[in-house]
Amino acid sequence: MSANLPIPPNTTSIPARNATSDNLFAAVDIGTNSFKLLIVRADPSTGRFLTVDRFKERVLLGLDITTTTTTSSTISTASILRATKALKKFQNLLQSHRVPSSHSLFVATSAVREASNQSQFLETIDETLGLKVDVLSGLEEARLIYQGILQFHPVHDRTVLTIDIGGGSTEFVIGKEGKTLFSISLALGHVTLTQRFPEITEMREHIKDIIRASGLNEKVKNYDIDKVIGSSGTIRNIEKAIFRGYASNMEGNVGVFEESRRDWSFTTEELKGLVEKLSEDERRVGGKVRRKGFFKKRSEFIVAGAVLLGEIFEVLKIEELEVSGYALGEGVIAEKLGEVFDNYDPRANARWRSVVRLATRFNNKQRMKSAALCFSVAKEMFDGLGKKYESGNGSDGFVVSLEDKDVEYLEAACLLHKIGLYVGKKGYHKQSYHIIMNGDHLHGYNEEEVKLIALLVRHHRKKLPECDHAVPEELTEEMRGKFRILCAILRVSAAVEKLQLVNLDNVELSHTCEGYKLVLEAGILASPGNVLPSVKDFEAELGKELEHFRMVVQERLSIAVTSSTSS
Repeated sequence: MSANLPIPPNTTSIPARNATSDNLFAAVDIGTNSFKLLIVRADPSTGRFLTVDRFKERVLLGLDITTTTTTSSTISTASILRATKALKKFQNLLQSHRVPSSHSLFVATSAVREASNQSQFLETIDETLGLKVDVLSGLEEARLIYQGILQFHPVHDRTVLTIDIGGGSTEFVIGKEGKTLFSISLALGHVTLTQRFPEITEMREHIKDIIRASGLNEKVKNYDIDKVIGSSGTIRNIEKAIFRGYASNMEGNVGVFEESRRDWSFTTEELKGLVEKLSEDERRVGGKVRRKGFFKKRSEFIVAGAVLLGEIFEVLKIEELEVSGYALGEGVIAEKLGEVFDNYDPRANARWRSVVRLATRFNNKQRMKSAALCFSVAKEMFDGLGKKYESGNGSDGFVVSLEDKDVEYLEAACLLHKIGLYVGKKGYHKQSYHIIMNGDHLHGYNEEEVKLIALLVRHHRKKLPECDHAVPEELTEEMRGKFRILCAILRVSAAVEKLQLVNLDNVELSHTCEGYKLVLEAGILASPGNVLPSVKDFEAELGKELEHFRMVVQERLSIAVTSSTSS
């Protein structure tokens, strides 16, 4: 879902015509292992948000700390310098994305929280970069992680135990209906455990002692837990290793349909098998090499993370754990959205989360960014068409009325139209259709709505849909009409996205007596020579899509690109 390195400058970034900078928000998580920057675009009318970019810097604040007492430590000068460098990079990225400073939050967790020289660290960041950092208490960190998980899982009305393993601490929360019923933060993290305990046996005993002293088991027993959910990169990597067969030396043999049915969960027996394999590999040089090849940079700490989670499973008698793609960063964002937008309701994300969850399951980081660009173009076209037809100025024969809720179908199709690339480029639109249809992925949509989204994805490219035959009769006439219009919009938007325009600052659809005109204002072009394509270039490149639009809407569409840098 996230990458360790910043996106190269020649990749697609997100335009902001309908999502101005006022709707951009960012959270920076200053963790023990890594610093993470999350930038999202929020819809003020719904509170839903879409990730614009994620960046990650491996700073390792907790790796070279000097222990001063049993409860505190000192962050080294070298670590402070690495932290300053990483935050400076994040600061530049926030400025390039035009995120308002009032919409950016910097939070620090256990490494800074437990440091005896916390004041020195914070003052250095403030004096060097002018950044204010909020140091979260363990309980506040746990609460925000729970809020982040609620943005990913539709479990608002259920009693949920959440577990988040960080580099320096592990947070536990029991929550229901958005409220924290119980929370605790334990000084157990995969980085600090790795550093202090080279022997797994000693590590296990230390973990048991800390959990026993906390009284965690007795406190959790007081609640009737419906579901256990884990977050953080460590838990996501454990799930990935289990699903891909690391413990059985069968990793990589996973097909697209197996992946589409992936539950993003694992049982206590599966975790035990992985822990045993990792412990065995820890004792073998060849095993360590294999582990590093699979877990990459996280391989250094994955053994401690898996052992820690295994002990938690045993103490709390957990039988199965679901995995969340969201955690602290999304919780910070949700908290901020609640402050900025009136009547913000995190439950409004139920449908949206299921779409994003399915999209991120199959799309890599770059395809998610491309999908977001596709929707930015599609949304402007939708708004332009909707306004015109709502005013009663539509062409003869065009009787379908676009409603606000219909943009959800278009948005879902934009995010999901490339998920079939997971299995290969050939016929990927058909694979995308089958993934959507073969599995209970989209929560909150009825069967007809799921079918509509799948059909939009199926016909976003290649052979033009025949309006009388492409839409099954089980769809109502109204939905058949919506399909025709939304499909015409999606085909144009997906084709524009393929042109790889970079820093697309503005998208605008206008209407004149000659028809519609879509103007794209771009900062940089990814094409050789950075030459702006002309209207004729677009007509040659997007001929089929433009003709299909004319056939459906009964009006011509022209596209032009202007440069925002030339002015």
